[in-house]
Amino acid sequence: MKEKIKNIFVEGAISPTKIAESIAHHQSKTKIGAHAIFLGQVRADLIDGKTVSAIEYTAQTEIANQVCHEIREAAFSKYELSCMHIYHSHGQVKAGEICFFVFVSSAHRDPVFNSLSKLVNDIKAKLPIFGKELFEDQTHQWKVNQ
Repeated sequence: MKEKIKNIFVEGAISPTKIAESIAHHQSKTKIGAHAIFLGQVRADLIDGKTVSAIEYTAQTEIANQVCHEIREAAFSKYELSCMHIYHSHGQVKAGEICFFVFVSSAHRDPVFNSLSKLVNDIKAKLPIFGKELFEDQTHQWKVNQ
């Protein structure tokens, strides 16, 4: 049976409540001994004298979800992970709000530490997710990922 491809997209910002609930759901999983979390937050960057007030995210969602599935499966094959959650915002996210959430769990700390950076970097590099920086003066430009 083919595994269902998960939809990683959340409309708007990822709320602190969603993050807390995700953590809380793992309290019953007593074989897990370590978690690691990456949270990506929209910065109020100053670019050419203009301040970013928000980013509007768009994506080729079907392709992004498929590629993310492949990244997830590779991580589960390489590292001894128990659990993994990946969420990325779609739509507008204001400066200061969370737009990207990666949460990995394992019986031990090394797999979570070793996998998290690779997961985040692969997702940022490979998924067709695009951000339009919206400035306080109502202008915009396409974001360059760093």
